[in-house]
Amino acid sequence: MPGRMSRAQLLAVLGVLQAVVGARVAWRLARTTGGQRIARSDRPAPGERITVIVPVLNERERLGPCLDGLIAQPQEVAEILVVDGGSGDGTQELAASYRRRDARVRLVDARPVPPDWNGKAYGLQSGLETADPASTWVLTIDADVRPDPALTRSLLAHVGGSGAAAVSVATEQRLSGAAEGLVHPALLATLVYRFGIPGQTTRRVPEVQANGQCSLYRRESLAAIGGFRVGKGSVCEDVTVARALAASGHPVGFHEADGLVTAEMYADWRDAWQNWTRSLPMRDRFSGASGWAGLVEVALVQALPLPLLLAARRWAPGPLVVALNAGLFMMRLGVLVGTARAYPTRPWTYWLSPLVDLPAAVQLWRSALRRNHAWRGRTLVRDGAEV
Repeated sequence: MPGRMSRAQLLAVLGVLQAVVGARVAWRLARTTGGQRIARSDRPAPGERITVIVPVLNERERLGPCLDGLIAQPQEVAEILVVDGGSGDGTQELAASYRRRDARVRLVDARPVPPDWNGKAYGLQSGLETADPASTWVLTIDADVRPDPALTRSLLAHVGGSGAAAVSVATEQRLSGAAEGLVHPALLATLVYRFGIPGQTTRRVPEVQANGQCSLYRRESLAAIGGFRVGKGSVCEDVTVARALAASGHPVGFHEADGLVTAEMYADWRDAWQNWTRSLPMRDRFSGASGWAGLVEVALVQALPLPLLLAARRWAPGPLVVALNAGLFMMRLGVLVGTARAYPTRPWTYWLSPLVDLPAAVQLWRSALRRNHAWRGRTLVRDGAEV
């Protein structure tokens, strides 16, 4: 019909968009290659005191190994606050048993959570408000994290050299099995495409990455932005706090570490699919147009090349579009090789995870457009300022 684009024309336009966006992603990957890692250090840090905050809700099955690693930390850790948002599974009793082993462990009851707060952000703020005034640093740790005894000294040595006001760790991930070995790496790759390879310290808000599973904050800088209140209505409060710091001129780092911390985030692939994709779009009041642009990059450069190549004979997109998508898929394989180090052990399905890229991109878009989310039976509020 006159005025309607043919399939060939549509594919040509798509190819042009992929070429432009692909060049942007390729430059980002090249620019962030060779970033700095957090090196292991046992060097004491005289005068530094860390308050560790562990926000929990029904974490009895996962909290024990986390606390084992935390009570093994040296004297720079002044206190370990287990902040409970209303557990009913024995989490509080478990924390009390660790108090008998190490006096630094203290249970903080953060009930009830106000209706205009998300539970984790409220737990973090409650811990901050009860922290030892003499603490110079605040370390947030999730219950599914397994800290190495050298973690805190290594983090302090790193920030001492980088001057960052906050640094978080791209934790090594332990997968539940073959099914999660398909899903989790595809979701992880969306971060690499949007933000590049971990290892950078930045003040530029669009480049900020953060992982609240293990984040160290300079207390003075955190207080200057209002603490964790800045993330009270965010579904990605860790990223929002880091972006607020960068927006205030504070350098923020995101780095891999040499075996200093691992995490067992999800019980199975369904858990990862439903719960990680809630926060993975990183949509908050700071994300703006760059946040949506990142999701476009994932769709065009990560998710579409393989389906287009598989359908090339039927759709006949033309040799240039085929060559472009072949190149983009080779870039995807390079990312797959690079992210392998995020997993201490990998099921064989890891190498097939690009097959899940398209549904992963769709799930991220659905989550970004969704207004309400839930976690463990609680509805998460979303800040009205988010765009």
